[in-house]
Amino acid sequence: MRQSLTFIPTLREVPADAEAKSHQLLVRAGFIRQNTSGIYHYLPLAHKVIQHIQSIVRKEMEKAGAAELLMPVMQQAEMWQESGRWYTYGPELMRMKDRHGREFALGPTHEEVITSLVRSELKSYKKLPLTLYQIQSKFRDEQRPRFGLLRGREFIMKDAYSFHSSLESLDDTYNKMFTAYSNIFSKVGLDFRPVIADSGAMGGKDTHEFMALSEVGEDTIAYSNTSSYAANIEMAEVVYQEEANSATFKELEKVHTPQVKTIQDVAAFLEVAPSACIKSVLFKVDDAYVLVLTRGDHEVNDVKLKNLVGAQLVELASREEVLEIIGTEPGFVGPVKLEAEVEIYADLAVKGMTNAVAGANESDFHYVNVNPARDVSVKEFTDLRLIQEGDVSPDGEGTIQFAKGIEVGQVFKLGMRYSEAMDATYLDENGRAQPMIMGCYGIGISRTLSAIVEQHHDEKGIIWPETVAPYDLHLLALNMKNDAQKELAETLYERLKEEGYDVLFDDRRERAGVKFTDSDLIGLPIRISCGKRSEEGIVEVKFRKSGESQEVSVDELISFIRQV
Repeated sequence: MRQSLTFIPTLREVPADAEAKSHQLLVRAGFIRQNTSGIYHYLPLAHKVIQHIQSIVRKEMEKAGAAELLMPVMQQAEMWQESGRWYTYGPELMRMKDRHGREFALGPTHEEVITSLVRSELKSYKKLPLTLYQIQSKFRDEQRPRFGLLRGREFIMKDAYSFHSSLESLDDTYNKMFTAYSNIFSKVGLDFRPVIADSGAMGGKDTHEFMALSEVGEDTIAYSNTSSYAANIEMAEVVYQEEANSATFKELEKVHTPQVKTIQDVAAFLEVAPSACIKSVLFKVDDAYVLVLTRGDHEVNDVKLKNLVGAQLVELASREEVLEIIGTEPGFVGPVKLEAEVEIYADLAVKGMTNAVAGANESDFHYVNVNPARDVSVKEFTDLRLIQEGDVSPDGEGTIQFAKGIEVGQVFKLGMRYSEAMDATYLDENGRAQPMIMGCYGIGISRTLSAIVEQHHDEKGIIWPETVAPYDLHLLALNMKNDAQKELAETLYERLKEEGYDVLFDDRRERAGVKFTDSDLIGLPIRISCGKRSEEGIVEVKFRKSGESQEVSVDELISFIRQV
């Protein structure tokens, strides 16, 4: 492609509103432009990268036995009401009405649509298993779009759905998809980790996220420093190490703690460690309330709580709700002599605490010498806290460390979450109707593009891996007014294309310095410059990743490029 004929509006200055490096570089290098908050134009260079990513995805999906289709973006509210997600998905679901008042959603995902399609067409176990996928724009009304393509309101996604008659069949497809995803992210050049994850609004149980390691990532990965264990911080199990405690229970005592609300303030006021305090947090779980206890130096893991009680929605109770249910300010809530009829769940670390500090359910007062075994009626002791750095790894090997990651893909075992709700059944070998067992597998295509840039750049610009680079080669005629340079560049352009290379030919009437700067910014793997030695048939070949350059004879250019 001649650069004079395409659209690559490069910038010298860093955009003021771009925080992430990928956002800055994709804008500066002329790959994307913002249409409105969280919604972007993919300019010609970005479009070509996306096509390359999609090509890699399609090849791996075919290997895994998935067939491609395309489903509607607009989805009827009735289907979402059948699954129950119309009421629970939240404000991120973009809703709309047509001229007749019928409600629709702009699809953030397609579980309901694919389930509706398959249930109407597939009736026999003989047609199972079946895996279908699409690559399409999705929509989520993010409250705070940020980091360019990493968190937008419109984005490109590959979503696949599998249907089965047995759990063994689901496991087989899940493993194939896991392998396919590992291959895809390796081929596009990402440093990534598959991590144990939570299924969230998708439903289901077993799931893994694929995380591209990056400091700009909004997710925290907990991983072992000596083994392959890795999990999203919300799903990492905490190994409880019970210690022998021979302390004598002291008499419960209420003490005055004026205006002392936080754990840190209480610990300082009473001259104890935060770990000697019991943190009591009221949560609303669907339409009920529960009190969760952790040690003062630990944090409640609301995902673990949600999974424990089987709730659709878990959220921290507001100040007004705490006052109404408990009868005191949040800073003074505690589990002792609790008059409110709420169930109490406690983290395992609370179980062995002795003579601890806890709120007295009365403003400006706390209890000391609280002993959960004696003073608190706990429904269940279980793992309810966030793992911390330095904790023992759940697999028993090494200790936990943290890293930031960008979620670029996720695989789910949905089970019968949607098929039962939407009556998607098949007839088994005995002619009996059975609910289909489902899996779901998603890749953020546009997010993957951005994650690649986060990992592959330097101070000059982007450094594209060869597998996804918008072009193979960047051919520069340094002075288009010089006949020798122009003629050599034109000849090489045609020859390189004939050899099967995808070439971006900078034929613009710009200064050499401008062309070099733009070339580094765009970041194609190899740059070929026709400069002062063009009359001798000599060009400069420079490699973007290493920065190394070499003068090469035109007669040897093709073989040289093939070798490298």
